[in-house]
Amino acid sequence: MTHLCAAVIQTRSGRDIARNVEETSALIRAAAGDGARYIQTPEMTHLLEKSRKDLFAKIASEEDDAGVAAYARLAAELGVFLHIGSLAIRTGETSVANRGLLFGPDGKLQARYDKIHMFDVDLPNGESWRESATYAPGEEAVAVDLGDVKLGMGVCYDIRFPALFRALAGAGAGILTAPAAFTRQTGEAHWHVLQRARAIETGAFMVSAAQGGRHEDGRETYGHSLIVAPWGEILAEVDGDAPGYALAELDLDLVATARQRIPALANGRDFALREVGARAGVSG
Repeated sequence: MTHLCAAVIQTRSGRDIARNVEETSALIRAAAGDGARYIQTPEMTHLLEKSRKDLFAKIASEEDDAGVAAYARLAAELGVFLHIGSLAIRTGETSVANRGLLFGPDGKLQARYDKIHMFDVDLPNGESWRESATYAPGEEAVAVDLGDVKLGMGVCYDIRFPALFRALAGAGAGILTAPAAFTRQTGEAHWHVLQRARAIETGAFMVSAAQGGRHEDGRETYGHSLIVAPWGEILAEVDGDAPGYALAELDLDLVATARQRIPALANGRDFALREVGARAGVSG
């Protein structure tokens, strides 16, 4: 049997990049010390900054970003696959990517993924978010080899778009990811069920690290970082919203087992949509 020890790191990132990198690195070291070989951090690992002006004053290009350099060194030092859920990466004078990065055990960058789906919503409690006002959406799904398994990269709001995860699973991904900074309101309603649903639909592990608690910029995130098995069982969870980490041993053979028991990927079919009713020209 092939196994992989995975860890999700839960943080409460603030407005100081250096402090966030230091605190996250300490948790990553602790998880590696407990045996984790694949370690994932949340969306916006090294900075949560609501002010667009202040965000642009602090971020850098991928080549010049202090967090990118620090996490590459850390992956090599610990000899682990280190998946930084996402960072705010400057891609131009007025453009930013919400970018996930995967570093190999040698510290080299193995894959990057720019979040495709932008969180543009008005919530019932009065919160309003327009991610597209700051971030440029990605255009490519990304699946990458992770030793004995292929990993599909997603970020936060992507979890609400099953077609993305089905495409990644169809490309062979046995581990799917959605590192996040879910709002408390939406997290309480949907976080667990969305993670379990994507796992069950695809017969894949869902591994999703999360931000948690009240942040310096005023937002509040849900936490509850999760690792879910292909049959939908929760294998590990950071209970609550405090910083910390959780580990689980992933039996990678369970991916094939789940897909054999319920071959939904294999049984999927293309279909046409026919509308019937008044708008389609039918009268009473």
